[in-house]
Amino acid sequence: MARPTEFQGSFLSRISIRRNQIVSMDVNHEHELEELEYFQKHVAERFSELITSPSPHHSSSSSSDAAAVSHPSDPILSIPWLQNLLDVFMSCEAEFKAVLSTTQISKSPSLERVLPEMLDRILKALDLCNAVVNGIDSVRQSRRLAEIAVTALKQRPLCDGSVRRAKRALTSLLIGLNADERRDRNSGGSGSSNQRRTTSRSWSFGTRSNVTGGGSYGQVVSKNWSATKQIQAMVANLVLPRGAEASGPVMPVYIMSSVMVLVTWVLVAAVPCQTSSVLVAPLPLPKHQSWASAAVNIQERIGEELKRKEKRCGGGGGGLMEEMQRMEKIGLSLMEFAERFRYPADEEEEVEVAEKVDEMEEICRGMEVGLEDLQRQVRQVFHRLVRSRIEIVSVLDQAPAI
Repeated sequence: MARPTEFQGSFLSRISIRRNQIVSMDVNHEHELEELEYFQKHVAERFSELITSPSPHHSSSSSSDAAAVSHPSDPILSIPWLQNLLDVFMSCEAEFKAVLSTTQISKSPSLERVLPEMLDRILKALDLCNAVVNGIDSVRQSRRLAEIAVTALKQRPLCDGSVRRAKRALTSLLIGLNADERRDRNSGGSGSSNQRRTTSRSWSFGTRSNVTGGGSYGQVVSKNWSATKQIQAMVANLVLPRGAEASGPVMPVYIMSSVMVLVTWVLVAAVPCQTSSVLVAPLPLPKHQSWASAAVNIQERIGEELKRKEKRCGGGGGGLMEEMQRMEKIGLSLMEFAERFRYPADEEEEVEVAEKVDEMEEICRGMEVGLEDLQRQVRQVFHRLVRSRIEIVSVLDQAPAI
């Protein structure tokens, strides 16, 4: 048998190297698929934790329970539930970065498109975090007004002066909660409440807002700025990957972008932000995919809450936080009592009012700690997003061209 020539040896060597490269590519692709599957499973499991049916005894829990770390029995859109939502977001974001670090990222046309789009979404999410931080301050103002009303209505004997103080506080409270729209419609009122509400909203986002924490927190935003427009811009170009892209690195980018949009939308729906209305459904999530099932459930449930509020109050400008809705309901009841009050108060009615006052006081106690913790957590998300953006830019810069 003839000895192989130098050319033949070189050719066989190249075939061997190419075969090894193909095997290596297959192994890498299989590993990427495993990472993608794990990431999707992680997102599905974490969001499923948020939709567990609430405990029927939760409403009678103590204020310390309300301020505790969230657990599955927390009502949707309550402060502990929102804290849990942010925990879920940061957990998913950490797993997303782990996927990026283990995936063979190359400068393909698809990645060069979706990663810069994600970077832009992060910038908009940072603006929304600022708006939510400011919005939480406006919720604090509502809590202070509720506390004034509680203190006044706890006076015994209940007299005209204390009821008038409570009525003034409740009027401002209901303006801030947008509940005055329903009262004006029922009483045939004019647009004066709209003017008061606009003034209140301007105060919430004006120079009097006292938001600490450094950085860009608490900056006054333009009057034309809208949280809804920010979310609409985040949804633009967010398209479910098809074909080969569905099993490549583009897919986790899409999933994480969808999670980011959903979480910021929920925050805007829960906390009063500078927006005229909140989108009922911000993005068409793929229901057929396991990772999106629980997220779709959350989006639909909150969308129904937005529709109910729009029907009830004539506007969908957010403020769906569970504690705020309970505060609004009790505030309306106490306002009705204050408007018909005549000294001396009816003993039976006074007992009923005392129960509502106690419930309002319990809400205020829970919000005192809960709002501070929620605001701190939003700031943590802000800083996490800043770091993520830097890391994604680094990954994109270091990726080899194909």
